[in-house]
Amino acid sequence: MKTFDYLRPADAREAVAALAAHPEARLLSGGTNLVDLMKLGVERPELVVDVNRVDFGGIEAQPDGGLLIGAGVRNSELAADLLVRTRYPVVARALLSAASGQLRNMASTGGNLLQRTRCTYFMDTTKPCNKREPGTGCPAHAGLSRELGILGVSDACIATHPGDFAVALAALDAEIRFETSDGPGSLPIEEFYRLPGEHPERDTTLPAGAVITGVRIPGLPYGAVSTYRKARDRRSYAFGLATVAAAIDVEDGRVRDVRIALGGVAHKPWRARRAEELLIGGAAMREQFERAAAAELAQATPTEQNAFKVGLAERLIVGVLTELTELRDETEPPESTDTTAPTGPTTGDDA
Repeated sequence: MKTFDYLRPADAREAVAALAAHPEARLLSGGTNLVDLMKLGVERPELVVDVNRVDFGGIEAQPDGGLLIGAGVRNSELAADLLVRTRYPVVARALLSAASGQLRNMASTGGNLLQRTRCTYFMDTTKPCNKREPGTGCPAHAGLSRELGILGVSDACIATHPGDFAVALAALDAEIRFETSDGPGSLPIEEFYRLPGEHPERDTTLPAGAVITGVRIPGLPYGAVSTYRKARDRRSYAFGLATVAAAIDVEDGRVRDVRIALGGVAHKPWRARRAEELLIGGAAMREQFERAAAAELAQATPTEQNAFKVGLAERLIVGVLTELTELRDETEPPESTDTTAPTGPTTGDDA
């Protein structure tokens, strides 16, 4: 590991100033992704800015029924919070399906959102990778691609965002709040993350030198009718091959509103807008769910190795919507869906 300088700012403003003075600096919170990348030589910062002393606030109820979550709140604390579990079970279940208990105790809200979209080739500095070194190529297209993207991919990159928490936030239209040298700012989560295009080295649209201060989840009257399901190679500590976060509002057998986001299939959490549009106003029945899921996945461009993800994602969407419309009152997170295929080269969701 390359030697580096270390700074512990007292507040967000001091952290922003440090980033402005050192553009190659990196923020450290839980460190469960950054430290791994530093050990591998993927990240080589000259300065590490430790924001663990910064008070970003806790978990606060909002007047509209939503929540404001401070960037320093740990994943385990957030998953256990009563407001989160009752108002937005999709968030709690997404967090509990991620990584291990030890990592959730370390991983922070802000750090989780900034974990790198990655694949085997990104993590291996002996291999070319457009995300790590722009212009060197993407060997994943013709190489190991089983775990990689099928939606919104480009010739430059087919890596997938590995998170669970962000997928739940995408379904809830969350807002990412941050501090810059010009003052506070915010971005809708759908604009915060980006598809690879010709510049896969950029995972987000967060302004340079910005520090995430929190996440706001707007009020959603039917947020309690939500859940998260994750298909992976083993029951715990594994990235999702495909995941679904969803919330649905049904009245008199018809869908009044619905939110669906997919994980494990794209460079960013994928909001299933096409499926949502087909479902709203229609009958809340399995046949409709199947048609909507098929329409969403019709835009997939898989490789030979990951073509199975198309059917897998479709079945997950149908299964989750069916579960929610049956109004099951679950008090514990559902078991993950396992596959019998061999485990891939990456492990554990972290932040």
